Amino acid sequence: MPTVVLMDVSLSMTRPVSLDGIEEFQRKNLAVHGLNMLFEHMASNYRLEFTALMAFSSLWELLVPFTRDYNALQEALSNLEDYDKTCLELALQGVSSVVQQEWGNGCPCQVVLVTDGSLGIGKGSLRHSLQTLKHRGDDKKFPLPYPFPTKMFILCIANAEELQMTDAMENLEELLRLSGGDGQIFTVDGPLCMKSVQAMFGMLIDRAYSPFHAVLHCGNLSSDVQVFPRPEPVVVDEEVEPIPRAVSTDLEIVGFIEIADISSPPVISRHLVLPIAVNKEVDEVGTGATDELEEEPSASQMAGKSPNFCVLLHGSLKVEGMVALVQLGPEWFGMLYSQADSKKKSNLMMSLFEPGSDPLPWLGKISHLGPVSEAAENPYGEDDSKSPFPVQPQVKRSYAQNVTVWIKASGLQTDVQKILRNARKLPDKTQTFYKELNRLRKAALAFGFWELLKGVAELLERECTMLPDSAHPDAAFQLSHAAHQLKLASSGDSQYAAFDHNIVPMHTDFSS
Repeated sequence: MPTVVLMDVSLSMTRPVSLDGIEEFQRKNLAVHGLNMLFEHMASNYRLEFTALMAFSSLWELLVPFTRDYNALQEALSNLEDYDKTCLELALQGVSSVVQQEWGNGCPCQVVLVTDGSLGIGKGSLRHSLQTLKHRGDDKKFPLPYPFPTKMFILCIANAEELQMTDAMENLEELLRLSGGDGQIFTVDGPLCMKSVQAMFGMLIDRAYSPFHAVLHCGNLSSDVQVFPRPEPVVVDEEVEPIPRAVSTDLEIVGFIEIADISSPPVISRHLVLPIAVNKEVDEVGTGATDELEEEPSASQMAGKSPNFCVLLHGSLKVEGMVALVQLGPEWFGMLYSQADSKKKSNLMMSLFEPGSDPLPWLGKISHLGPVSEAAENPYGEDDSKSPFPVQPQVKRSYAQNVTVWIKASGLQTDVQKILRNARKLPDKTQTFYKELNRLRKAALAFGFWELLKGVAELLERECTMLPDSAHPDAAFQLSHAAHQLKLASSGDSQYAAFDHNIVPMHTDFSS
Protein backbone atom coordinates (compact mmCIF):
# COMPACT_ATOMS: atom_id res chain seq x y z
CA MET A 1 0.00 0.00 0.00
CA PRO A 2 1.93 3.07 -1.23
CA THR A 3 2.19 6.20 0.92
CA VAL A 4 2.15 9.86 -0.09
CA VAL A 5 3.62 12.25 2.50
CA LEU A 6 2.15 15.73 1.99
CA MET A 7 4.30 18.31 3.79
CA ASP A 8 3.03 21.83 4.52
CA VAL A 9 5.77 24.39 3.72
CA SER A 10 3.65 27.54 4.04
CA LEU A 11 4.80 30.54 6.07
CA SER A 12 2.75 29.50 9.10
CA MET A 13 5.04 26.46 9.47
CA THR A 14 7.95 28.82 10.15
CA ARG A 15 6.43 30.08 13.39
CA PRO A 16 8.97 29.73 16.20
CA VAL A 17 8.61 27.32 19.10
CA SER A 18 10.63 27.89 22.25
CA LEU A 19 12.08 24.69 23.69
CA ASP A 20 12.92 25.01 27.38
CA GLY A 21 14.71 28.34 27.00
CA ILE A 22 17.24 27.01 24.50
CA GLU A 23 17.43 27.92 20.81
CA GLU A 24 14.15 28.41 19.01
CA PHE A 25 12.85 25.87 16.53
CA GLN A 26 10.29 26.32 13.81
CA ARG A 27 7.23 24.10 13.54
CA LYS A 28 8.70 22.94 10.25
CA ASN A 29 11.78 21.67 12.11
CA LEU A 30 9.57 19.63 14.45
CA ALA A 31 7.67 18.20 11.47
CA VAL A 32 10.92 17.25 9.71
CA HIS A 33 12.16 15.60 12.90
CA GLY A 34 8.96 13.53 13.12
CA LEU A 35 9.07 12.53 9.45
CA ASN A 36 12.71 11.47 9.75
CA MET A 37 11.66 9.25 12.62
CA LEU A 38 8.88 7.77 10.45
CA PHE A 39 11.23 7.16 7.49
CA GLU A 40 13.84 5.50 9.72
CA HIS A 41 11.17 3.17 11.08
CA MET A 42 9.92 2.32 7.59
CA ALA A 43 13.47 1.69 6.35
CA SER A 44 13.95 -0.87 9.13
CA ASN A 45 10.50 -2.45 9.43
CA TYR A 46 8.42 -1.47 6.40
CA ARG A 47 11.03 -1.42 3.68
CA LEU A 48 8.72 -2.74 0.97
CA GLU A 49 6.53 0.36 1.17
CA PHE A 50 6.68 2.74 -1.79
CA THR A 51 6.68 6.32 -0.51
CA ALA A 52 6.46 9.67 -2.29
CA LEU A 53 7.16 13.11 -0.78
CA MET A 54 5.22 16.21 -1.81
CA ALA A 55 5.44 19.79 -0.53
CA PHE A 56 2.69 22.38 -0.80
CA SER A 57 1.74 25.96 -0.04
CA SER A 58 -0.26 27.87 -2.66
CA LEU A 59 1.13 25.36 -5.21
CA TRP A 60 2.36 21.80 -4.86
CA GLU A 61 5.56 20.06 -5.90
CA LEU A 62 6.57 16.39 -6.10
CA LEU A 63 9.94 16.35 -4.35
CA VAL A 64 10.56 12.59 -4.48
CA PRO A 65 8.47 10.23 -6.66
CA PHE A 66 7.45 6.82 -5.31
CA THR A 67 10.57 5.08 -4.05
CA ARG A 68 11.95 2.68 -1.47
CA ASP A 69 15.09 4.76 -1.05
CA TYR A 70 14.48 6.37 2.34
CA ASN A 71 17.84 8.14 2.21
CA ALA A 72 16.53 10.14 -0.75
CA LEU A 73 13.39 11.00 1.18
CA GLN A 74 15.34 12.19 4.22
CA GLU A 75 17.70 14.20 2.04
CA ALA A 76 14.73 15.97 0.42
CA LEU A 77 13.39 16.80 3.88
CA SER A 78 16.65 18.50 4.81
CA ASN A 79 16.42 20.77 1.75
CA LEU A 80 12.85 22.04 2.22
CA GLU A 81 12.27 25.68 1.39
CA ASP A 82 9.63 28.08 2.77
CA TYR A 83 6.86 29.38 0.52
CA ASP A 84 3.65 31.40 0.83
CA LYS A 85 0.06 30.72 1.97
CA THR A 86 -1.70 27.37 2.47
CA CYS A 87 -3.90 26.03 -0.33
CA LEU A 88 -4.79 22.48 0.60
CA GLU A 89 -7.28 21.79 -2.19
CA LEU A 90 -4.64 22.12 -4.92
CA ALA A 91 -2.32 19.86 -2.94
CA LEU A 92 -5.04 17.19 -2.66
CA GLN A 93 -5.57 17.39 -6.41
CA GLY A 94 -1.84 16.88 -6.83
CA VAL A 95 -1.96 13.73 -4.68
CA SER A 96 -4.75 12.34 -6.88
CA SER A 97 -2.74 13.05 -10.03
CA VAL A 98 0.50 11.53 -8.70
CA VAL A 99 -1.16 8.36 -7.38
CA GLN A 100 -3.30 7.69 -10.45
CA GLN A 101 -0.38 8.24 -12.79
CA GLU A 102 1.74 5.69 -10.92
CA TRP A 103 -0.81 3.15 -9.61
CA GLY A 104 -4.18 3.78 -11.30
CA ASN A 105 -7.51 3.67 -9.47
CA GLY A 106 -7.40 0.16 -8.04
CA CYS A 107 -4.47 0.41 -5.63
CA PRO A 108 -5.21 1.46 -2.02
CA CYS A 109 -3.06 4.38 -0.87
CA GLN A 110 -2.21 6.08 2.42
CA VAL A 111 -1.92 9.86 2.59
CA VAL A 112 0.04 11.39 5.48
CA LEU A 113 -0.71 15.12 5.71
CA VAL A 114 1.70 17.04 7.96
CA THR A 115 0.55 20.58 8.76
CA ASP A 116 0.24 23.07 11.60
CA GLY A 117 -3.55 23.20 11.32
CA SER A 118 -3.70 26.61 9.64
CA LEU A 119 -6.46 26.47 7.05
CA GLY A 120 -5.24 29.29 4.83
CA ILE A 121 -6.92 32.59 3.97
CA GLY A 122 -9.55 33.47 1.40
CA LYS A 123 -10.10 31.59 -1.85
CA GLY A 124 -8.19 28.32 -1.87
CA SER A 125 -8.29 27.90 1.91
CA LEU A 126 -9.74 24.73 3.33
CA ARG A 127 -12.53 26.72 4.97
CA HIS A 128 -13.53 28.26 1.61
CA SER A 129 -13.27 24.90 -0.18
CA LEU A 130 -15.62 23.17 2.27
CA GLN A 131 -18.12 26.04 2.25
CA THR A 132 -18.44 25.91 -1.54
CA LEU A 133 -18.72 22.12 -1.87
CA LYS A 134 -22.41 22.16 -2.87
CA HIS A 135 -22.10 25.05 -5.32
CA ARG A 136 -19.62 23.57 -7.79
CA GLY A 137 -19.96 22.31 -11.30
CA ASP A 138 -18.74 18.93 -12.43
CA ASP A 139 -15.56 20.51 -13.81
CA LYS A 140 -14.59 22.03 -10.43
CA LYS A 141 -15.34 19.21 -8.03
CA PHE A 142 -13.48 18.91 -4.73
CA PRO A 143 -10.79 16.21 -5.12
CA LEU A 144 -12.12 14.12 -2.21
CA PRO A 145 -13.19 11.38 -2.10
CA TYR A 146 -10.44 9.98 -4.32
CA PRO A 147 -11.31 7.43 -7.02
CA PHE A 148 -8.93 4.97 -5.33
CA PRO A 149 -9.24 3.51 -1.78
CA THR A 150 -7.64 5.93 0.66
CA LYS A 151 -6.57 6.16 4.28
CA MET A 152 -5.78 9.71 5.35
CA PHE A 153 -3.73 10.51 8.43
CA ILE A 154 -3.52 14.18 9.43
CA LEU A 155 -0.65 15.10 11.77
CA CYS A 156 -0.95 18.58 13.27
CA ILE A 157 2.14 20.27 14.68
CA ALA A 158 -0.18 21.86 17.24
CA ASN A 159 -2.06 20.68 20.31
CA ALA A 160 -5.80 20.14 20.42
CA GLU A 161 -6.43 23.27 22.54
CA GLU A 162 -4.80 25.48 19.91
CA LEU A 163 -6.86 23.95 17.10
CA GLN A 164 -10.13 24.25 19.04
CA MET A 165 -9.64 27.99 19.52
CA THR A 166 -10.70 28.30 15.88
CA ASP A 167 -12.75 26.06 13.60
CA ALA A 168 -9.59 24.27 12.40
CA MET A 169 -10.41 20.95 14.06
CA GLU A 170 -13.96 20.92 12.70
CA ASN A 171 -12.71 21.53 9.16
CA LEU A 172 -10.02 18.87 9.45
CA GLU A 173 -12.61 16.38 10.72
CA GLU A 174 -14.82 17.21 7.72
CA LEU A 175 -11.81 16.69 5.44
CA LEU A 176 -11.22 13.28 7.01
CA ARG A 177 -14.89 12.38 6.54
CA LEU A 178 -14.78 13.36 2.86
CA SER A 179 -11.74 11.14 2.33
CA GLY A 180 -13.78 8.14 3.44
CA GLY A 181 -13.30 8.38 7.19
CA ASP A 182 -10.82 5.52 7.26
CA GLY A 183 -7.99 7.41 8.94
CA GLN A 184 -7.23 9.57 11.95
CA ILE A 185 -6.25 13.06 13.09
CA PHE A 186 -3.23 13.22 15.39
CA THR A 187 -2.40 16.23 17.56
CA VAL A 188 0.48 16.98 19.92
CA ASP A 189 -0.23 16.05 23.53
CA GLY A 190 0.99 18.86 25.76
CA PRO A 191 3.40 21.66 24.83
CA LEU A 192 5.19 21.63 21.47
CA CYS A 193 8.60 19.99 21.78
CA MET A 194 10.69 17.25 20.20
CA LYS A 195 9.44 14.63 22.64
CA SER A 196 5.73 15.37 22.14
CA VAL A 197 6.13 15.35 18.34
CA GLN A 198 7.98 12.03 18.55
CA ALA A 199 5.12 10.61 20.62
CA MET A 200 2.58 11.76 17.98
CA PHE A 201 4.50 10.16 15.12
CA GLY A 202 4.88 7.05 17.29
CA MET A 203 1.09 6.81 17.46
CA LEU A 204 0.94 7.02 13.65
CA ILE A 205 3.50 4.21 13.37
CA ASP A 206 1.51 2.03 15.76
CA ARG A 207 -1.69 2.76 13.85
CA ALA A 208 -0.51 2.34 10.26
CA TYR A 209 3.09 1.15 9.96
CA SER A 210 3.64 -1.54 12.55
CA PRO A 211 4.94 -4.72 10.86
CA PHE A 212 2.81 -7.85 11.06
CA HIS A 213 4.94 -10.72 12.34
CA ALA A 214 3.53 -14.23 12.48
CA VAL A 215 4.65 -17.84 12.78
CA LEU A 216 3.87 -20.15 9.88
CA HIS A 217 3.31 -23.75 11.01
CA CYS A 218 3.12 -26.98 9.02
CA GLY A 219 3.19 -30.07 11.23
CA ASN A 220 6.48 -29.99 13.14
CA LEU A 221 7.97 -27.32 10.88
CA SER A 222 7.63 -23.60 11.49
CA SER A 223 9.08 -20.30 10.35
CA ASP A 224 8.92 -16.70 11.54
CA VAL A 225 7.46 -14.55 8.75
CA GLN A 226 6.44 -10.98 8.04
CA VAL A 227 3.19 -10.40 6.15
CA PHE A 228 3.17 -7.28 3.99
CA PRO A 229 1.12 -5.17 3.87
CA ARG A 230 -0.38 -5.67 7.30
CA PRO A 231 -3.72 -7.55 6.98
CA GLU A 232 -6.66 -5.34 7.92
CA PRO A 233 -9.46 -6.63 10.20
CA VAL A 234 -12.48 -7.90 8.25
CA VAL A 235 -16.09 -7.24 9.28
CA VAL A 236 -18.57 -9.94 8.28
CA ASP A 237 -21.82 -8.27 7.23
CA GLU A 238 -23.99 -11.34 7.66
CA GLU A 239 -23.41 -11.56 11.42
CA VAL A 240 -26.10 -10.19 13.74
CA GLU A 241 -23.56 -8.10 15.63
CA PRO A 242 -20.61 -7.60 13.25
CA ILE A 243 -17.24 -7.84 15.00
CA PRO A 244 -13.97 -7.14 13.19
CA ARG A 245 -12.01 -10.37 12.70
CA ALA A 246 -8.24 -10.11 12.67
CA VAL A 247 -5.72 -12.52 11.15
CA SER A 248 -4.03 -14.66 13.80
CA THR A 249 -0.28 -14.44 14.37
CA ASP A 250 -0.22 -18.26 14.23
CA LEU A 251 -0.80 -19.36 10.64
CA GLU A 252 -1.45 -23.09 10.35
CA ILE A 253 -1.11 -24.90 7.00
CA VAL A 254 -3.95 -27.44 6.91
CA GLY A 255 -3.24 -29.04 3.54
CA PHE A 256 -2.14 -28.75 -0.07
CA ILE A 257 -4.20 -28.72 -3.24
CA GLU A 258 -3.47 -28.48 -6.95
CA ILE A 259 -3.74 -25.09 -8.62
CA ALA A 260 -6.17 -26.48 -11.21
CA ASP A 261 -8.60 -27.53 -8.44
CA ILE A 262 -8.63 -24.19 -6.67
CA SER A 263 -8.61 -22.21 -9.95
CA SER A 264 -8.85 -18.40 -9.46
CA PRO A 265 -10.87 -18.00 -6.26
CA PRO A 266 -12.40 -14.73 -5.04
CA VAL A 267 -10.19 -13.12 -2.37
CA ILE A 268 -10.50 -10.02 -0.19
CA SER A 269 -6.79 -9.11 -0.15
CA ARG A 270 -3.34 -10.31 -1.22
CA HIS A 271 -0.15 -10.12 0.82
CA LEU A 272 3.53 -10.85 0.45
CA VAL A 273 5.02 -13.37 2.90
CA LEU A 274 8.70 -12.90 3.78
CA PRO A 275 10.75 -15.16 6.04
CA ILE A 276 12.18 -12.84 8.67
CA ALA A 277 15.60 -14.50 8.65
CA VAL A 278 15.91 -13.91 4.90
CA ASN A 279 14.38 -10.46 5.12
CA LYS A 280 17.26 -9.22 7.31
CA GLU A 281 19.74 -9.90 4.53
CA VAL A 282 17.69 -8.65 1.58
CA ASP A 283 19.33 -5.23 1.41
CA GLU A 284 22.80 -6.78 1.20
CA VAL A 285 21.96 -8.92 -1.82
CA GLY A 286 19.20 -6.95 -3.54
CA THR A 287 18.72 -3.45 -4.90
CA GLY A 288 17.98 -1.83 -1.57
CA ALA A 289 14.51 -2.97 -0.61
CA THR A 290 13.15 -5.73 -2.77
CA ASP A 291 9.98 -7.74 -2.38
CA GLU A 292 11.28 -10.64 -4.42
CA LEU A 293 12.91 -13.91 -3.43
CA GLU A 294 15.12 -15.64 -5.94
CA GLU A 295 14.07 -19.04 -7.22
CA GLU A 296 16.90 -20.65 -5.29
CA PRO A 297 17.91 -18.30 -2.44
CA SER A 298 21.64 -18.07 -2.06
CA ALA A 299 23.42 -18.81 1.20
CA SER A 300 23.97 -15.09 1.83
CA GLN A 301 20.21 -14.61 1.82
CA MET A 302 19.71 -17.06 4.65
CA ALA A 303 20.54 -15.48 7.98
CA GLY A 304 23.24 -17.52 9.66
CA LYS A 305 23.19 -19.89 6.65
CA SER A 306 20.51 -21.96 8.45
CA PRO A 307 17.67 -23.83 6.72
CA ASN A 308 14.39 -21.94 6.53
CA PHE A 309 11.00 -23.66 6.19
CA CYS A 310 9.44 -20.68 4.40
CA VAL A 311 12.06 -20.84 1.63
CA LEU A 312 11.50 -24.61 1.33
CA LEU A 313 7.73 -24.10 1.12
CA HIS A 314 8.05 -21.40 -1.53
CA GLY A 315 10.26 -23.54 -3.76
CA SER A 316 8.09 -26.64 -3.31
CA LEU A 317 4.84 -24.88 -4.21
CA LYS A 318 6.44 -23.45 -7.33
CA VAL A 319 7.93 -26.75 -8.52
CA GLU A 320 4.87 -28.89 -7.74
CA GLY A 321 2.27 -26.41 -9.05
CA MET A 322 0.25 -26.49 -5.85
CA VAL A 323 -1.09 -24.09 -3.22
CA ALA A 324 -1.18 -24.46 0.55
CA LEU A 325 -4.44 -23.90 2.40
CA VAL A 326 -3.73 -21.93 5.56
CA GLN A 327 -5.99 -21.29 8.55
CA LEU A 328 -6.05 -17.61 9.51
CA GLY A 329 -8.39 -17.93 12.49
CA PRO A 330 -11.58 -19.73 13.57
CA GLU A 331 -13.45 -20.67 10.36
CA TRP A 332 -11.27 -18.39 8.26
CA PHE A 333 -8.89 -19.63 5.58
CA GLY A 334 -6.53 -18.39 2.90
CA MET A 335 -3.97 -19.83 0.52
CA LEU A 336 -0.20 -19.59 0.04
CA TYR A 337 1.19 -19.80 -3.48
CA SER A 338 4.16 -18.82 -5.60
CA GLN A 339 3.67 -15.88 -7.94
CA ALA A 340 6.25 -15.07 -10.59
CA ASP A 341 7.23 -11.44 -11.17
CA SER A 342 9.55 -12.33 -14.01
CA LYS A 343 11.27 -15.36 -15.50
CA LYS A 344 13.89 -15.41 -12.75
CA LYS A 345 12.12 -14.07 -9.68
CA SER A 346 8.97 -14.99 -7.78
CA ASN A 347 7.19 -14.17 -4.53
CA LEU A 348 5.52 -16.23 -1.84
CA MET A 349 2.04 -14.73 -1.66
CA MET A 350 -0.90 -15.18 0.70
CA SER A 351 -4.49 -14.49 -0.36
CA LEU A 352 -7.29 -14.16 2.17
CA PHE A 353 -10.68 -15.76 1.49
CA GLU A 354 -13.96 -14.47 2.87
CA PRO A 355 -14.44 -15.65 6.49
CA GLY A 356 -16.47 -18.84 6.72
CA SER A 357 -16.12 -22.61 6.67
CA ASP A 358 -16.82 -22.91 2.91
CA PRO A 359 -15.49 -19.79 1.16
CA LEU A 360 -15.09 -21.68 -2.14
CA PRO A 361 -18.34 -23.56 -2.93
CA TRP A 362 -16.72 -25.95 -5.40
CA LEU A 363 -14.40 -27.28 -2.68
CA GLY A 364 -17.13 -27.76 -0.09
CA LYS A 365 -16.25 -27.20 3.57
CA ILE A 366 -12.50 -26.85 4.08
CA SER A 367 -12.70 -28.94 7.25
CA HIS A 368 -14.12 -31.86 5.22
CA LEU A 369 -11.08 -32.06 2.92
CA GLY A 370 -8.53 -34.77 3.65
CA PRO A 371 -5.48 -36.62 2.27
CA VAL A 372 -5.92 -38.57 -0.97
CA SER A 373 -4.28 -41.56 0.74
CA GLU A 374 -7.22 -41.90 3.15
CA ALA A 375 -9.81 -42.19 0.37
CA ALA A 376 -11.21 -45.63 -0.52
CA GLU A 377 -10.14 -45.04 -4.12
CA ASN A 378 -8.06 -42.36 -5.79
CA PRO A 379 -10.50 -39.48 -6.47
CA TYR A 380 -8.29 -38.33 -9.35
CA GLY A 381 -8.29 -41.77 -11.00
CA GLU A 382 -5.33 -43.99 -11.68
CA ASP A 383 -4.13 -41.76 -14.53
CA ASP A 384 -5.26 -38.38 -13.15
CA SER A 385 -8.06 -38.30 -15.71
CA LYS A 386 -10.77 -36.98 -13.36
CA SER A 387 -11.22 -34.62 -10.43
CA PRO A 388 -13.31 -34.75 -7.24
CA PHE A 389 -14.18 -31.10 -7.74
CA PRO A 390 -16.55 -29.37 -7.93
CA VAL A 391 -18.20 -31.04 -4.94
CA GLN A 392 -21.81 -31.89 -5.73
CA PRO A 393 -24.38 -30.50 -3.24
CA GLN A 394 -26.32 -33.03 -1.17
CA VAL A 395 -29.62 -31.40 -2.04
CA LYS A 396 -30.28 -31.33 -5.77
CA ARG A 397 -31.43 -27.89 -6.82
CA SER A 398 -34.43 -27.52 -9.08
CA TYR A 399 -33.93 -25.52 -12.25
CA ALA A 400 -37.41 -26.26 -13.63
CA GLN A 401 -38.65 -22.69 -13.26
CA ASN A 402 -37.74 -20.41 -16.13
CA VAL A 403 -35.50 -17.51 -15.12
CA THR A 404 -35.31 -14.37 -17.22
CA VAL A 405 -31.74 -13.63 -18.25
CA TRP A 406 -30.68 -10.91 -20.67
CA ILE A 407 -27.21 -11.71 -21.95
CA LYS A 408 -27.56 -9.65 -25.11
CA ALA A 409 -29.55 -6.53 -25.94
CA SER A 410 -31.55 -8.54 -28.49
CA GLY A 411 -33.03 -10.70 -25.72
CA LEU A 412 -34.30 -7.68 -23.82
CA GLN A 413 -35.65 -6.14 -27.01
CA THR A 414 -37.58 -9.35 -27.79
CA ASP A 415 -39.27 -9.34 -24.36
CA VAL A 416 -40.29 -5.68 -24.67
CA GLN A 417 -41.67 -6.23 -28.19
CA LYS A 418 -43.69 -9.21 -26.94
CA ILE A 419 -45.37 -6.96 -24.35
CA LEU A 420 -46.13 -4.30 -26.98
CA ARG A 421 -47.63 -6.88 -29.40
CA ASN A 422 -49.98 -8.11 -26.68
CA ALA A 423 -50.78 -4.51 -25.71
CA ARG A 424 -52.07 -3.83 -29.23
CA LYS A 425 -54.42 -6.84 -28.99
CA LEU A 426 -56.10 -5.81 -25.73
CA PRO A 427 -58.52 -6.79 -24.31
CA ASP A 428 -58.34 -10.18 -26.10
CA LYS A 429 -54.75 -10.76 -24.86
CA THR A 430 -55.22 -9.31 -21.37
CA GLN A 431 -53.99 -12.37 -19.46
CA THR A 432 -50.96 -12.89 -21.74
CA PHE A 433 -50.15 -9.17 -21.57
CA TYR A 434 -50.02 -9.12 -17.76
CA LYS A 435 -48.12 -12.43 -17.63
CA GLU A 436 -45.31 -11.05 -19.82
CA LEU A 437 -45.42 -7.70 -18.03
CA ASN A 438 -44.97 -9.31 -14.59
CA ARG A 439 -42.15 -11.53 -15.88
CA LEU A 440 -40.24 -8.47 -17.10
CA ARG A 441 -41.07 -6.53 -13.91
CA LYS A 442 -39.63 -9.26 -11.65
CA ALA A 443 -36.46 -9.53 -13.70
CA ALA A 444 -35.95 -5.75 -13.66
CA LEU A 445 -36.44 -5.62 -9.88
CA ALA A 446 -34.04 -8.52 -9.37
CA PHE A 447 -31.34 -6.73 -11.40
CA GLY A 448 -32.10 -3.28 -9.95
CA PHE A 449 -32.92 -2.17 -13.50
CA TRP A 450 -35.23 0.72 -12.50
CA GLU A 451 -34.70 2.57 -15.79
CA LEU A 452 -36.20 -0.38 -17.70
CA LEU A 453 -39.46 -0.12 -15.74
CA LYS A 454 -39.67 3.62 -16.43
CA GLY A 455 -38.91 3.06 -20.12
CA VAL A 456 -41.57 0.36 -20.59
CA ALA A 457 -44.09 2.54 -18.71
CA GLU A 458 -43.42 5.38 -21.17
CA LEU A 459 -43.84 2.97 -24.11
CA LEU A 460 -47.22 1.82 -22.76
CA GLU A 461 -48.35 5.43 -22.33
CA ARG A 462 -47.30 6.11 -25.93
CA GLU A 463 -49.27 3.05 -27.10
CA CYS A 464 -52.29 4.38 -25.22
CA THR A 465 -52.17 7.71 -27.05
CA MET A 466 -51.82 5.94 -30.42
CA LEU A 467 -54.86 3.66 -30.04
CA PRO A 468 -57.17 3.89 -33.09
CA ASP A 469 -60.76 5.09 -32.73
CA SER A 470 -61.95 1.54 -33.32
CA ALA A 471 -59.99 0.20 -30.29
CA HIS A 472 -61.94 -1.28 -27.38
CA PRO A 473 -62.36 1.21 -24.50
CA ASP A 474 -60.90 -1.28 -22.01
CA ALA A 475 -57.51 -1.20 -23.81
CA ALA A 476 -56.83 2.40 -22.80
CA PHE A 477 -57.71 1.70 -19.17
CA GLN A 478 -55.45 -1.38 -18.98
CA LEU A 479 -52.50 0.36 -20.65
CA SER A 480 -52.73 3.41 -18.33
CA HIS A 481 -53.09 1.13 -15.29
CA ALA A 482 -50.06 -1.00 -16.27
CA ALA A 483 -47.90 2.07 -16.96
CA HIS A 484 -48.82 3.61 -13.60
CA GLN A 485 -47.95 0.39 -11.72
CA LEU A 486 -44.56 0.16 -13.44
CA LYS A 487 -43.75 3.76 -12.51
CA LEU A 488 -44.62 3.05 -8.88
CA ALA A 489 -42.36 -0.02 -8.91
CA SER A 490 -39.49 1.99 -10.45
CA SER A 491 -39.59 4.39 -7.49
CA GLY A 492 -38.14 1.68 -5.23
CA ASP A 493 -40.93 2.06 -2.68
CA SER A 494 -41.19 -1.26 -0.85
CA GLN A 495 -45.00 -1.05 -1.04
CA TYR A 496 -44.97 -1.21 -4.85
CA ALA A 497 -41.56 -2.73 -5.62
CA ALA A 498 -42.07 -6.03 -3.77
CA PHE A 499 -40.61 -8.87 -5.82
CA ASP A 500 -43.50 -11.27 -5.12
CA HIS A 501 -46.16 -8.70 -6.01
CA ASN A 502 -47.94 -9.13 -9.35
CA ILE A 503 -49.70 -6.46 -11.37
CA VAL A 504 -53.30 -7.62 -11.85
CA PRO A 505 -55.68 -6.43 -14.58
CA MET A 506 -57.73 -3.37 -13.77
CA HIS A 507 -61.36 -4.22 -13.01
CA THR A 508 -63.63 -2.19 -15.30
CA ASP A 509 -67.23 -2.39 -16.44
CA PHE A 510 -65.94 -3.31 -19.87
CA SER A 511 -63.77 -6.18 -18.56
CA SER A 512 -66.63 -7.59 -16.43
